[in-house]
Amino acid sequence: MPVAAALDAVLPGGVPFRFTAFDGSATGPEDSEIRVHLATERGLSFILSSPSDLGLARAYVSGDLEIDGVHPGDPYDGIRVFTDLRFERPPPSELLSVVRGLGWRRLKPPSPPPQEHLARWRRTVEGLRHSRSRDAAVIHHHYDVSNRFYEWVLGSSMTYTCAVFPKPDASLEEAQAEKYDLVARKLGLRPGMTLLDVGCGWGGMVRHAAKEYGVKALGVTLSQQQADWAQAAIEAEALGDRAEVRFADYRDAPEGPYDAVSSIGLTEHIGVRNYAAYFGFLYDRLRPGGRLLNHCITRPHNRRRATGEFIDRYVFPDGELTGSGRIITAAQDAGFEVRHEENLREHYALTLAGWCRNLAAHWDEAVEEVGIGTARVWGLYMAGSRLGFERNEIQLHHVLGVRVGDDGDADFPLRPDWGS
Repeated sequence: MPVAAALDAVLPGGVPFRFTAFDGSATGPEDSEIRVHLATERGLSFILSSPSDLGLARAYVSGDLEIDGVHPGDPYDGIRVFTDLRFERPPPSELLSVVRGLGWRRLKPPSPPPQEHLARWRRTVEGLRHSRSRDAAVIHHHYDVSNRFYEWVLGSSMTYTCAVFPKPDASLEEAQAEKYDLVARKLGLRPGMTLLDVGCGWGGMVRHAAKEYGVKALGVTLSQQQADWAQAAIEAEALGDRAEVRFADYRDAPEGPYDAVSSIGLTEHIGVRNYAAYFGFLYDRLRPGGRLLNHCITRPHNRRRATGEFIDRYVFPDGELTGSGRIITAAQDAGFEVRHEENLREHYALTLAGWCRNLAAHWDEAVEEVGIGTARVWGLYMAGSRLGFERNEIQLHHVLGVRVGDDGDADFPLRPDWGS
């Protein structure tokens, strides 16, 4: 059976883009701007053996599935077309005929692309997740790609978390500075205070707090490359007397107590079952009246749902998302008084659009630095995530908590003092 005919069989509404295959078959409008070519039998086997986002991703990352009409650094329009497809499972006899026509041998899964992270222990005992060694391994997989690569994608801010756009046409750098300043204002930072930033990345929050607010700030990250880059930036900005970034697990951060704790993009890596220990740890490091700002990607609901296979194996191994309600509950159960929360999902869509533009603009250099497969993973991941935020499939929440003193004093203003 021609590959295009098989696609028509599971898309009775028609293929909205031009599709061609290695066997010479074709379907869909000839004048479509989006043109998809299944170049090899291996690509067909990827898709048939894993009929989900994983199979398509494997074929795309390996170069067996080609998409013309979009830039590989920003394949947003192509992803939007794919996610709008509505497949229908044919009746059993017809489905059997389709598979037989394509060939049973093509159901055998090929070896996945080298960018896929699937260690032997991934499907073993659940309790092994988020051990210190495993957390270090998955953080290395995602964040130690290449500092030079991240400089091209993230821009001069070197900030790999949601920005806050003071206006829609603000630059990515302006929006990242506004994000750090919003966090600082929510935490009520003032000269002489101490800040612990867990999962600090390349040290953007640490440097902003020290430089703009006169705070003594310590950041910790499980990425050696991030720590090295951040410490070099601290020295270059002559902030060594007030700022430091250490290569360390957040669970090894000094006891403090601190006036404030920021957690920007760490909670996604913690695991929901570990929230009690996580929030309890941060609570114990704060002085009475100290504030915690927790910034993380969330779901629009609090039901348990597995992360998509592409994200889990190529981007955030062991990552886990839940709703803001569950995060707030865990923070409250740890002793925090939750004083404010907000959803910034539209801001993350704008952030991801900026990162994709950067990747597209530096595509040739990025490919030379990390390889074509890894570059494709990043374009696919960021453009797909942008669409998810736009469609309210994922969100980004700030949750602000206070460790209230024994006398009930929260050291908090009658109204929020961080502005709009």
